[in-house]
Amino acid sequence: MIDLTGRVALVTGAAGGIGAGITAAFLAAGATVVAAWHTRPPAEPPGSAAGDGRWLAVPADLTAPDGPDHLVSAAVGRFGRLDALVNNAARQDLEPLATMTDDQFRAMLDTNLVAVHRLTQRAVPELARTGGSVVTIASIEAATPAPAHAHYAVSKAAVVMQAKAAALEYGPQGVRVNTVSPGLVDRPGLAADWPEGVERWERAAPLRRLGTPADVGAACVFLCSPLASWITGTDLTVDGGVSVNPHW
Repeated sequence: MIDLTGRVALVTGAAGGIGAGITAAFLAAGATVVAAWHTRPPAEPPGSAAGDGRWLAVPADLTAPDGPDHLVSAAVGRFGRLDALVNNAARQDLEPLATMTDDQFRAMLDTNLVAVHRLTQRAVPELARTGGSVVTIASIEAATPAPAHAHYAVSKAAVVMQAKAAALEYGPQGVRVNTVSPGLVDRPGLAADWPEGVERWERAAPLRRLGTPADVGAACVFLCSPLASWITGTDLTVDGGVSVNPHW
């Protein structure tokens, strides 16, 4: 069991399914979590995490000029340190390339890429004080796009390279930066909404199942733990093996 007792993690997009899974994984490892949200607040975690002061929900718009500073200041102001940043907040609008507007393309990049760069940049001085690390949630679509997902796939490919560049430049400060690329992660109602897609995925994945938010959370905890102390600039694929299945 990884023990992150005494460490503070900032998780963005904490109200979503994957964000909740990441938050739960850090809390289970003993960490304190600052759960950042924008459109709706996250549910209070079960158990004693909220009651014993190991959980704090903070609203922020990461595309606003003061969003990153607000989040980092809230974390350090409340808990006195920052050990991990998980850039999970993202959008995934659907639009074919033929009808995609400049505003749609730009909005995707602003949330999925520019906000990640700005929050990472703001967090690094605090992470450098604790030997902390950054994990950004990318996607297997960074390598293999899906129809009507072009702007999303581009943004995720970009954050993989952003993390590699950040690992190079922030490494001398003792800060590690990695990405996690999930495959299809289950959510309530997914099988009913997209039965043929779920069936295709389960048939294609060697492990024969969809991912869970807990799977993604476990990968993030590992990369932010001492077990990964010599891992930086890498992309950890968490997809049940679907990426190794031949596409032809």
